[in-house]
Amino acid sequence: MPDDNLRVAVIGGGAAGFFAALSVKEHHPSYQVTLYEKTSKVLSKVKVSGGGRCNVTNGSASISEVSKAYPRGSKLMKKGLKVFNTSDTQAWFEGRGVKLKTEADGRVFPVADDSQVIIDCLFKEVKRMGVVLKMSAGVSAVDVSDEVIHLRLKDQKVECDRLIIATGGGPKLNQFDWLKDLGQEIIAPIPSLFTFNMPDEPIIKLMGVVAPDAQVSIQGSKLKSSGPLLITHWGMSGPAILKLSAFGARTLHDKNYNFNIQVNWANVVSNEEVLLHLKELIATHPKKKVSNLRPFELPDRLWRFLLDKATIDHDKPWQEIGKKLLNKLTTLLTNDVYTVRGKTTFKEEFVTCGGVSLSGIYQSTMQSKIHSNIYFAGEILDVDGITGGYNFQAAWCTGYIAGQLKETND
Repeated sequence: MPDDNLRVAVIGGGAAGFFAALSVKEHHPSYQVTLYEKTSKVLSKVKVSGGGRCNVTNGSASISEVSKAYPRGSKLMKKGLKVFNTSDTQAWFEGRGVKLKTEADGRVFPVADDSQVIIDCLFKEVKRMGVVLKMSAGVSAVDVSDEVIHLRLKDQKVECDRLIIATGGGPKLNQFDWLKDLGQEIIAPIPSLFTFNMPDEPIIKLMGVVAPDAQVSIQGSKLKSSGPLLITHWGMSGPAILKLSAFGARTLHDKNYNFNIQVNWANVVSNEEVLLHLKELIATHPKKKVSNLRPFELPDRLWRFLLDKATIDHDKPWQEIGKKLLNKLTTLLTNDVYTVRGKTTFKEEFVTCGGVSLSGIYQSTMQSKIHSNIYFAGEILDVDGITGGYNFQAAWCTGYIAGQLKETND
């Protein structure tokens, strides 16, 4: 078949699959592109992400900073973001009528606060560009022979010349067996973004309280992260916990999700600095009740909880806090230990690490090293980001690059 009329199949009707199909048509308008989705619904993660608002990308324009948000795939993303970065994502959607806004924490959402506008935009582009969308069309097997790829569907076989696989992540290793059959190395999938369960910890009575800037570390490891920490009725969540769960995904899996965390509520490295701050409070407000003067902008309920934990009377004036209690309070503020027993998936945004090993693809093109006519995009790859729009950015970026259908041997 002439190169200007190649048949391209894209498997997977998620963000990466849609973007890959559109990228093919943008770079190769004459190619015949068919997008296959095994279910009757497409873009389901787009629909539910960000509480139904769709966290499209992150507002940071720094490639270096954005690439650091990927516990796995950081090098691939640093290279890929030079081709299609966060600013390109925003320009792409806004150029097609979707107005976007960047919130204080850097997350980018549609001004409409409705994920449906993103879905409608992608559907409109697929129709405009002439991509054929086939739903309830699951591909059960892929056979590669010579230059032609054979796809086996439920009731038919189809041929294509190029294949982009964007079927997303999955919790079970056997879901990747068909890719193993193609010779691709698979990294066992495990959960990435998740919250910590603390069923035996009294702090869960403070559900809904947010510590504005805490540092959390895993005992017995070098893993740590900082940011807002949310106390829930089952344990702890919020950006500090979710980031830690992502970077520590494999370590915490190996611990069977049973471990201790150390919380530095002040997010101040030095105990001496915290102690000095408390002494300044005593010097400045000696007669003020300890419960009425909270250090480090800690929420009232959390501060009172920590006072109880330190066995300090709430009504005691600061000047009556002796050296022993002051040291105890300092230790609690900088090194408060909690026991974690299990995890909970973060909302509907189920993210896994694992999938197609990056050693089996050319990272500048997403092309398979095993089969030159097969490409990969999105969460099927062993690439995952922390919360904040990074996972969708990886989908847009890798989908765009895969859709260029470039050949490489880097």
